[in-house]
Amino acid sequence: MTDLPAKGDAITFRKTMTVAEQGFFTGITGNMTKTHVDRAHAKDAGLADMSVFELAAAGLLTTALGRLAGPAWRIGDFSVAFGRALPVGSSIAATATVTEASSEAIVCDLSIAVEGDEVITGTARMVPLGA
Repeated sequence: MTDLPAKGDAITFRKTMTVAEQGFFTGITGNMTKTHVDRAHAKDAGLADMSVFELAAAGLLTTALGRLAGPAWRIGDFSVAFGRALPVGSSIAATATVTEASSEAIVCDLSIAVEGDEVITGTARMVPLGA
């Protein structure tokens, strides 16, 4: 493989999670958890608004990973920890930072921040597309 990213290279993908996207994700997954789809229930649970689907937020990391590694790579491993619920309307910064890179794997630290507060962390390993 050529053009491997180097240790320390990073890409941040930014996106605001909207109510419309929340509806799309509900339709795709069938997840009807009340804190994700019912604003009154979410507020009664102590949230500022409906909660962004955790995997929809974490999915933004896959965009950063794909842009960092390029089209010849796919996700081999992906692990994240969720620090807290994110309200719909949150502007999310999803960052992938290379910690190791070889022709066999690109390993990255993952982070999602909202208003500078790191709320999701993890790691990913990218492998060649044919692996």
